[in-house]
Amino acid sequence: MMDLRPVGYVIGLLIAILGGAMVLPMFTDLYYGNDHWPVFFECAVITILAGGVTALSCANGVKQGLTIQQIFLLTSAVWVALPLFGALPLMLGETELSFTDAYFEAMSGLTTTGSTVISGLDDLPHGLLLWRGLLQWLGGVGVIVVAMVFLPELRVGGMQIFRSEAFDTMGKILPRATEISSRISVIYLGLTISCIACYSALGMDIFDAVVHALTTVSTGGFANYDASFATFSGPLEYVAAVFMILAALPFVRYVQLINGNTNALWRDPQIRAFFGTIAFLVLVMWIELQRIFPHHWEQSFREALFNITSIISGTGYASVNYMTWGPLLITLFFLIGLIGGCAGSTTCSIKIFRFQLLFASIRVQLQRIRLPNGIFIPRYDGKRVDDEVLNSVMSFFVFFIVTIGIVSWALAMTGLDFVTSISGAATAVANVGPGLGDTIGPAGNFATLNDTAKWILSFAMLCGRLELMAIFVIFTVQFWRA
Repeated sequence: MMDLRPVGYVIGLLIAILGGAMVLPMFTDLYYGNDHWPVFFECAVITILAGGVTALSCANGVKQGLTIQQIFLLTSAVWVALPLFGALPLMLGETELSFTDAYFEAMSGLTTTGSTVISGLDDLPHGLLLWRGLLQWLGGVGVIVVAMVFLPELRVGGMQIFRSEAFDTMGKILPRATEISSRISVIYLGLTISCIACYSALGMDIFDAVVHALTTVSTGGFANYDASFATFSGPLEYVAAVFMILAALPFVRYVQLINGNTNALWRDPQIRAFFGTIAFLVLVMWIELQRIFPHHWEQSFREALFNITSIISGTGYASVNYMTWGPLLITLFFLIGLIGGCAGSTTCSIKIFRFQLLFASIRVQLQRIRLPNGIFIPRYDGKRVDDEVLNSVMSFFVFFIVTIGIVSWALAMTGLDFVTSISGAATAVANVGPGLGDTIGPAGNFATLNDTAKWILSFAMLCGRLELMAIFVIFTVQFWRA
């Protein structure tokens, strides 16, 4: 029988850390004179006690290494447990959300999806706005660690090709995860502070700069205003686009860059492909916007760059209601949300490297058809790609499309229309944020959806954040028999 104590120990520690983070919005409310601060004090006490008791009760079972079963279970259980406690301030605070709405909001925050059920953001206490930002910021760090440490070991979706870059952690998950997390956290914090400074220098007040920097660098997309990033305009959109792109790059490359490898970023094929993809999409959208809105070339370029970057990175900010831009660009926004950024970043969705491996496999198959007796080998970054990796990537593509289809069908069964169902499923599985249509589009939110739909979407966000197969494997009989 699987020993659950090591899993419970790590989860307990992380819950306690989440409780400690609640002190920050508590002091924020005190600083701004809001009488909302006792809510965070109560929630912090509850969360720290619950996490501490869980960790202490499981401490005697901690070992140096974890089994594959324990790693799978830990990876999934953390993202189920943390939103439970992250939802407490949203239920007990001024928003007074139901448990369903609060869990949806917390899951959306920690998975850095960015979908929201809250209206009237402009009037919320500062502490709650900061808490939403902190949920995404903490989730962004967690996403990087999962992508660099756990998923390569679990051989999920072709991530095993990055195993050597994740410092070969097998058998040493806990200590090595701590080492990697410390390096990544310094870089992550540095990007956040830089983003705060740039936002402040261009006119944001310090509180807005802090919260929006938290949700920009995490590619989460929670904003302090119902209008999202449309509240700001001009140079701030350029700054946001730059930091969303920086957060969408592999953080292991930043580690290598700091260690003296000056070519670390540009030699990565997925980084080059990512920049090329953004440049092509921005050019296409800019040309189309020039046709729709002639004589506004700078504004068209800025809105194309900002919104393309926001959706492809999964941040989900919106500076304009692009539902008014016509069917061509609406369809383009739907499709680019399924691309994603680079592996080992805070971004979401399929990821650039999987498309590269898919095209490499297709190219080899076409060559084999043309020259049946030839020997053709798929390569990535100049290295041979094993069949195991290709099979994993192909399986991921199938899982991704099938999951969107199943979630769309389930949402339609709750009474949602076709556009809301399909775009809601895609935005949840891809962890993008806004969907399409008047209800959940860039000018709306998810508040009016029924509770069943919100639970379906919460599960879809969880599945998408953990690269699908890491969560689905737990539901197999063989997993519990092993």
